[in-house]
Amino acid sequence: MTARGHLARIATLALLALAFAGCDGGGDESEPAQPASLPAPSASEFPQPKRGQTLADLRAELPAESLALAPSVSVLEPEERNRFGFGLFDASRRQITEAEVALYLAPVGGDEVAGPYPARFESLAVAPQFQSEGTLSDPDSASSVYVSEVPFDRPGRYEVLGVTKVDDKLVAAASVGPPMEVAAGSPVPDVGDPAPDIATPTVASAGGAIEEIDTRVPPAPELHDADFADVVGEKPVALLFATPALCMSAVCGPVVDVALEVKAQRDSDDVEFIHQEIYEDNELEAGFLPQVRAFGLPTEPWLFTVDRDGRIAARIEGAFSAAELDAAIDAAASG
Repeated sequence: MTARGHLARIATLALLALAFAGCDGGGDESEPAQPASLPAPSASEFPQPKRGQTLADLRAELPAESLALAPSVSVLEPEERNRFGFGLFDASRRQITEAEVALYLAPVGGDEVAGPYPARFESLAVAPQFQSEGTLSDPDSASSVYVSEVPFDRPGRYEVLGVTKVDDKLVAAASVGPPMEVAAGSPVPDVGDPAPDIATPTVASAGGAIEEIDTRVPPAPELHDADFADVVGEKPVALLFATPALCMSAVCGPVVDVALEVKAQRDSDDVEFIHQEIYEDNELEAGFLPQVRAFGLPTEPWLFTVDRDGRIAARIEGAFSAAELDAAIDAAASG
């Protein structure tokens, strides 16, 4: 699938998810704050697939509920554990948070079900001083993500089903959009690969016109101090590809906020934080910037942490929490 095709798919998923159940972008101030994260529940709490059972069979055994599961990933590979991020929504146009949920999958065509793969809960909440105006004012900005580690036996198209607890009963959550594509290879650099050779714009190279290189409101100049070409191979780097104002998945603004909060909490000598926009002249119609094309990115946002040897230490597609970013940086710092 082409890069434009992948972006179109993510845009479709976002629209479907938001039409079905818009994200809870902050909610009532009287509501209790979300926990930063919750561990994945035990697989034993979910149905174990029977021999010969299909995904349709499994779904038929569960109560009918108007729940939807919206994947936030597109790059999936066979014969390894894939970080599978997703949102979970109910029929009242709200994101379901802090739930116990697991994924099941099967190749398109009715093959046997694999699973369950329990998911942990990750909040995207940050302290008020790190929240952008765009995130705060957008009711569709993502507030959390569920993450499961999912293996795929072989390349192909896969159907995904979520099973979660609602009022102490297990119910199904259908995945929105077309089946997931699992490809034998991807142009996106993987862990252990050398980081592509790119230069990133800085406040200095932009002549102080930070709005030209950062669509966040307000811009974050501290994420545009260093050029990736100058620091890669010298110190660990957290490189975040995201476009807060133009994001198709309502995720870019929140993850840039997360990066700012984590940057403020870490030693400045520990890692260099760099934010890179996605589109030429910050216009969708103008196409991808050369930095995005060099990394082969089909979607946004993407996070890469790079170690002192210039190799990818961790990568994350889609939404991620402060804890996940910290872990990714630690992987680069220890490399």
